Amino acid sequence: MNTATAGMNAKATFNMAWDAISSHKLRSGLTILGIVIGITTVVTVSSLLGGLKAQIVDFFQEFGPDSIFISRLSGDPSGQNAPPKERKRKKILAEYAPYLKANVRSIDDIGVSLFIILPASQVLTAKVPGYESDNLSIVGVTPSIYDITPRGMRQGRVFSESEDRRAARVIVLGSSLADALYPAQDGVGRTAIIDGTEYTVIGVFEPAKGGFFGENGQDSQVAMPLSTARLRYPQSDNFFITAKARAGMRDDAVAEVRDTLRRMRHVPKGQPDDFSLSTPDSIIENFNKVTGMVLLVSIAISGVGLLVGGIGVMNIMLVSVTERTREIGVRKAVGARRGDIVTQFLMEAMTLSGTGGLLGVVFAILVTLLVSSLVPALHTVVPPVAVFVAFTVSVLIGVFFGVYPAVKASRLDPVESLRYE
Repeated sequence: MNTATAGMNAKATFNMAWDAISSHKLRSGLTILGIVIGITTVVTVSSLLGGLKAQIVDFFQEFGPDSIFISRLSGDPSGQNAPPKERKRKKILAEYAPYLKANVRSIDDIGVSLFIILPASQVLTAKVPGYESDNLSIVGVTPSIYDITPRGMRQGRVFSESEDRRAARVIVLGSSLADALYPAQDGVGRTAIIDGTEYTVIGVFEPAKGGFFGENGQDSQVAMPLSTARLRYPQSDNFFITAKARAGMRDDAVAEVRDTLRRMRHVPKGQPDDFSLSTPDSIIENFNKVTGMVLLVSIAISGVGLLVGGIGVMNIMLVSVTERTREIGVRKAVGARRGDIVTQFLMEAMTLSGTGGLLGVVFAILVTLLVSSLVPALHTVVPPVAVFVAFTVSVLIGVFFGVYPAVKASRLDPVESLRYE
C-alpha cells in the first residue's frame, strides 16, 4: 500500500472518527455533557433576552420617539422598589406641567399621570355583578396623555377635558381587566365598583403592545380623569409627567426641561438632578445594558461548562491515543504520515465536541419552545447567529483541546507502537 492509498480523504477520516466515538457511547456522552450544558445555557438565554428585548422595544416605541418622561424616581413609574436615596427626593408636582408647557418653547404638549399606590394591607378590587378581579391598578391621567401617546380603542372612547374638569366618575379599562369583568365584552355604558366606588365604564383599550415577560401592565389598568383620582385619593402624590417635544427638537426639549426643573426645584449648580428625566431611547439603552450584563454572566457560567467539556475531550483523546497505540503503529507502518495521524485525532476531537454543540443547540431550541408554550405572550425565537456561534465555538473547543493528543499520537515511534500490548 503506497502513501497516497494510506492518506484518507475527509469523509473516510470523519467516518473513522465517528466509529471511534460510537464504540464508547457512555464515555463519549459523559465527556460532552459539559459542552451540552454550556451551549444550551448561552443559546437559551440569548433567545429569551432577544424575545424580551423585542417586547420592551415595542412597549416604549408605542409612546413615540418625541416623548420625554419626568418623575421623582427612576425605573417603574409606580415608584415601587426605588433606591432609598431617590426616595428622599422632593415630590414632582402636577403643577409643573402647565408651567413647563408655558415656558419651554420646544414642548408641543404635556400630560400628567397619577399612579395610585395603596397600603400593602389594602386589597384593590374591581367588582361587577357576578365577577370580581384583584389583578388591577389605578391611574389618573389628563386627557392630553392620549394625544401624546395615542392608544387604540376596542370599544367606546376616552374621557374628555370637560369630564376631567368636573371630576366625572368615568373610567376606561385595559383589555385584560375588561375581559375578566365583562366576558361578553359588553362593559361600555355599564357600571363597575373600583375600590369601593362606583364608576361608569366609557371605553375599553385595545391590548397594549410589548411589555415585560409578555405582560403589559396597561392591560389590567383602570384609567380615570386626573381630577377624579385626586379627589378620590387625596393622599396620593406619585405624579408622572409626559411631555411631547416638537418635531426634531427632542434633544433641545430635554435640555430645556432639565434646566427649568433644576431652577424650579432649586438644585445647586454642580449637584446631580433630584428628578428622573428619560426618553424611550434612553430607557431601551439602559435595558440593553442590563440584558448585556445578564448575557455576559450567562456566558461566564457556561464557559465553565465548556472548559470542563474541553478538558474532558482532551482526557478522552489521551486515553484513546493510549488504547490505540498499536493501531497508530500499523498505520504508520503502511505509509501514514504524521499529518494523517494528527488529522485523524483532531477530527475525532472536533466530532466529539461538535456533537455536544449540536445537542446543546437542540436542547436550547426545545427549552425555548417550552417557554413560548408556557408564556405565549413572550415571543422567543432562537437567533440564527447564536446557533452558528455556539456550534462554531463547540467545534473550536475540539480543535483547541485536541491538538495536544493528536500531536502526541503523531510522534509515536512506529516500531515501539507495533510492540505495544
